[in-house]
Amino acid sequence: MYRKGEIIIKRLVRMVNNMKLKYKLIFFYIIVVMIPVLIVGFTLTNYFRDGALTRAIDQATNNVEKIKSQLSSKLRVPTDISNLLYFNEELEQLVNTNYPSILELTKAYLNYTDFKEYVLRYREISNIRFFIDNPTLVDDMSIAPLTPEVQARSWYKKATQSSQIYWMYIPDKEPYINSPKGTINKLSLVRQVPYPEYNKSGVLMVQVVQDELNQMLYQEPFDTIIIDEQGYIVAAKNPQLVGSTVDAFDLGMDVQSKSKGVFTAEVKDQDSYVIIDEMTPALSISKLKIISVFETKSILSDANKVSQLGLFIVGGVLLVALVLVYTISLLTSNRLLRLSRQLNQVALGNLNVVSRIDGTDEIGQLSRQFNYMVASINQLINQVIESNEKNSTLEIAQREIKLKMMASQIHPHFLFNALESIRMNAHLRGEKEIANIVRLLGKLMRKNLEVGRERAPIKEEIEMIRSYLEIQKFRYEDRLEYEIEFDPAAAEVMIPPLIIQPLVENSVVHGLENKEGTVHVNIAITLDENKEVQVVVMDDGIGMKEGRLSEIMEVITKAEEEEQGRIGLRNVQQRLTLYYGAEHGLRISSREGEGTRITFSIPTDSKLKS
Repeated sequence: MYRKGEIIIKRLVRMVNNMKLKYKLIFFYIIVVMIPVLIVGFTLTNYFRDGALTRAIDQATNNVEKIKSQLSSKLRVPTDISNLLYFNEELEQLVNTNYPSILELTKAYLNYTDFKEYVLRYREISNIRFFIDNPTLVDDMSIAPLTPEVQARSWYKKATQSSQIYWMYIPDKEPYINSPKGTINKLSLVRQVPYPEYNKSGVLMVQVVQDELNQMLYQEPFDTIIIDEQGYIVAAKNPQLVGSTVDAFDLGMDVQSKSKGVFTAEVKDQDSYVIIDEMTPALSISKLKIISVFETKSILSDANKVSQLGLFIVGGVLLVALVLVYTISLLTSNRLLRLSRQLNQVALGNLNVVSRIDGTDEIGQLSRQFNYMVASINQLINQVIESNEKNSTLEIAQREIKLKMMASQIHPHFLFNALESIRMNAHLRGEKEIANIVRLLGKLMRKNLEVGRERAPIKEEIEMIRSYLEIQKFRYEDRLEYEIEFDPAAAEVMIPPLIIQPLVENSVVHGLENKEGTVHVNIAITLDENKEVQVVVMDDGIGMKEGRLSEIMEVITKAEEEEQGRIGLRNVQQRLTLYYGAEHGLRISSREGEGTRITFSIPTDSKLKS
């Protein structure tokens, strides 16, 4: 299968190569420009369609949020009034008094004007009703005695079940209202008002003005309704829907089971989007839902017109461009043929050819580059001759360096033999401490002279550090104390040689500098859970100021060497960053009078990238 595909590709390439330039340009124009532009055009059409839908959904969602806020504000007034009436002592006295005559009752009704004042003062309220079991009362359209018919109503039963506030649409006929139709047909607040002193309770009903609710939805661009928990439409952009159930809106989905979101549905046989949101009025346990619906077709009609016009324009532009491509291809072919003849002369060895094709386009630039190329070839030939002469000189210099390096190998051997003779002589004379120090010095110098190795195990570095510290302790005696904490798991980890010793030397030299008493040097080498070796070199010497620490960090991180700089620290920093990266470089912290702490990390072989 792979072989067959390779053969097909080769045939296609051969076919393209055999085509004339003008046909090749037209072919690639169709493949690379025309077809992609058409694809992009259709993609943009879908993008515009999706964008129109997204904007419509966002607008509808924002409108629903606005209605939600307005509705909450409007329902706050009836809620506040119900709270005032809940604790109104005059109302309590009025509805719980047993009146001996209708005259006394009439006087009491006339003296109590809170209901009327609230209705006149607040435009959101159409009426306030109160029902209580007191047979001496009469129904005056505000306060009414409790009757079996009222007790049988669902809203009354719900209100008496809890002391919470309920919001519901009440569509059923009420015998206690003296109106021709005998219906409430309004969104109403109902709540139980207990009177424990009289061992009874009443039910307060605050009815909302319907026009106030409908006006919120009047200017909405999409069909919008508000429903209660029973499914009744309490407000709508189309007022004729108020009082009917949500089924009359024909949403094509069960909105009661949805709390919030954007849904697709078939509304009145049209593909539509349904935006649903839910709100709970203040201090209430009832929920109201805001539903906004818009047809997909109406949103996409304008986008489709724009897309069709755009595709028509793009098609015309592509056709004109095709004619221009064909014309330009003819002009280009002639100039390329002239350049081809000049290239043939260079191929035959004529390096004195000069191209004279006019123009500042790509072919004109190619002509000038051709002239530069010919000049560069002539220059390169001269450089090759000079380079061969320099290489011969360099090879001779390298042989001389190699001879000097071979000769330098004699000096370490002579030095080690001399140190061994001194050690043996000290040992024979009973100077065991001096003999031990000479032995440690010889071991330390041998390790230093072996730094030609690229890497060495950590255990050898520790051994050299220990030798160095013993020599320094011989020198400073009680002024120097050291401690080495070494994790055996890191013993065989390979590191660059002399990567820790310069840090220890820095701690000893600068730690003892200008400090009286004993200086403690601690070296800790551990292998953490990330398989990285953590190295800490710490002393309790004189430390340094923050400004001095900043200067040292600037010196050791510079790429250029500086005379009399921190050579040891800079050498370690440069090697760490070259081997492992900047994140594994030195981290130095110090406080004046408290000491200095130097840390760095080394990844193990298992973590190094190849």
